[in-house]
Amino acid sequence: QVQLVESGGGPVQAGGSLRLSCAASGNIYSNYCMGWFRQAPGREREGVASIAPDGITTYADSVKGRFTISQENAKNTLYLQMNSLTPEDTAVYYCAAMTTGNRWSCLSRRRTDFAYWGQGTQVTVSS
Repeated sequence: QVQLVESGGGPVQAGGSLRLSCAASGNIYSNYCMGWFRQAPGREREGVASIAPDGITTYADSVKGRFTISQENAKNTLYLQMNSLTPEDTAVYYCAAMTTGNRWSCLSRRRTDFAYWGQGTQVTVSS
């Protein structure tokens, strides 16, 4: 079993920065794909960023150049550094883990391919 707990969300003004953290526990292995997703009110959950076991990262076009996904394996912690935030970034942010080992699925950030999810942390960007 895998447990994921997000933290670091909160209110922030446009142009500001936040760093989200995801603490993983349970049966976590270095070959897991990890990702960040977000869901705004009335919208579908979308993949924001993912990181493959070899360290390769992908990002949604809307956040590329502003967000950075990283992980600290020794601490089983996933991070999402968010800079230059805009109101369009307002959403509940979730971390997720994939254990099936499909690289294409990992880098494609397909929601249905991620088996484990955190409870989410709210990010609210005001203008």
